[in-house]
Amino acid sequence: MATVTVLGAGAWGTALAIVLTRSGHAVKLAVRRESQFAALSEARENRAYLRGIAFPGELQVSQLGAECVHDADAVVMAVPSGFARHIVAPLAATVPREALLISVSKGIESDTLRTMSQMLAELAPPAARVGVLSGPGFAAEVAFGKPAALVAAAESEAVASRVQALFAAKPVRVYRSFDLIGVELGGASKNVITIAAGISDGLGLGSGARAALVTRGLAEMMRLARAAGGKQETMAGLAGLGDLVLSATGDLSRNRRLGLALGRGERLPPPAEGSSIAEGVSNAKAIVRLGRALGVEMPISSAVYRVLYEAASPGAMVEELLGRELKAEF
Repeated sequence: MATVTVLGAGAWGTALAIVLTRSGHAVKLAVRRESQFAALSEARENRAYLRGIAFPGELQVSQLGAECVHDADAVVMAVPSGFARHIVAPLAATVPREALLISVSKGIESDTLRTMSQMLAELAPPAARVGVLSGPGFAAEVAFGKPAALVAAAESEAVASRVQALFAAKPVRVYRSFDLIGVELGGASKNVITIAAGISDGLGLGSGARAALVTRGLAEMMRLARAAGGKQETMAGLAGLGDLVLSATGDLSRNRRLGLALGRGERLPPPAEGSSIAEGVSNAKAIVRLGRALGVEMPISSAVYRVLYEAASPGAMVEELLGRELKAEF
């Protein structure tokens, strides 16, 4: 069994720490905020994100610092993409060089346009040990022990297999992929399309409109992956279509809930310390920038960006999308 440190005690980081502990691994759940460390240590559950799911007795809660990673066989980075560099940079030199570095965060950096694996490889080389875990899974369902299928990706079969073996424990089934960039861009871009699907439902446009947005959104995801050097077929798998369908239709999706609120005319709430983060907000800015840099047409993502950052009306964006020039589907 492995010694694993999970950086970040949000919903997904906590759920994976619970699953890994149940599998027999020695797990530390590393917490940044003093108040959160005290709350988790006392309650032995994450009442802010996963209320009602008790921590296994063996799960250790620790404060974020060099001492929590120095002996790790694997470090799981579960910090939202917008904060990841700030959290990882001070710890990078302490992580053992033979340890796996695994990102489970679905996003890319807004300023550098690096994926999370690229950021980890930059801060804590060698790059060959970096992998990701992605795919359709809600934290609460996984923590409660409900079935899920995820995908482990790395540039080498050896690392992908190690990540796959680490997380594979019934009822979670893990596949492997060598399309690292495709898997990561699938997770980041589907967040943006999910907001669009939520907006559609919030406007009351019906199931057909949602299906159209999901399908055409998937086409955007495929174009982006191909232009970035990934594989289109990855977007037809768990990291693309699977994750998109779950997020666009599941009520536990934060990005879907945000889209619903925007479609109903509600204002985007300011971020609050310790609150759940809809990654699609920051992802929209980064994905649109990346699409422009790669010369990829992304009308749905661009419409979401304008709603989020340019105060565009959701209804006006729908009219714009419907009024685009007629074209062949493929």
